[in-house]
Amino acid sequence: MSAKLKLFLILILSIFATAGAGIFITQRQPSTLTVEASDRQQQQSFAVQQSQELLSFPERSNYKTIPLESINSVLQGSDPANLALNAFEDITSAAKTPKVEVVYPQHNQALVTITQIRHSDRNSVNAIKYRVEMTTFGRSLLVSSPPVWQIVWAGSQVQCWTGSHPQTTLSQKCR
Repeated sequence: MSAKLKLFLILILSIFATAGAGIFITQRQPSTLTVEASDRQQQQSFAVQQSQELLSFPERSNYKTIPLESINSVLQGSDPANLALNAFEDITSAAKTPKVEVVYPQHNQALVTITQIRHSDRNSVNAIKYRVEMTTFGRSLLVSSPPVWQIVWAGSQVQCWTGSHPQTTLSQKCR
């Protein structure tokens, strides 16, 4: 056999081997089954999911979950503080400059807390606290660039007090 024919056969065999491996891998992946459920079943699964989240993240129990779909800004960025502030820009822009705290519990996790204090009338004060949890999503093209952060959970909490007695509530209205 000539060298050209051997090279051609090797090329054809490698193409078939690659195609066969690709088919094998795609067939081994579990398929997702889309089933429409009634509203009651969806509510039950949502309640189960929330209770599982509270077991995994007990610090979330004091916050009312904000669905990520309701956030009208990008959910990915390079600076956790700016990403969180942009997520709640329309809410936090109405008051004074909010207090922003960023904590990194692990190297790939960021926790941003935004606190906004408002004086309702002479004696009552309320504070809205937003908790935004993020995880690294990867890096941009350059290795030396900062990591890309993605919002994975958000919640809010309202604290109200008159005088020196704080009271934590989860609604937007205080007594």
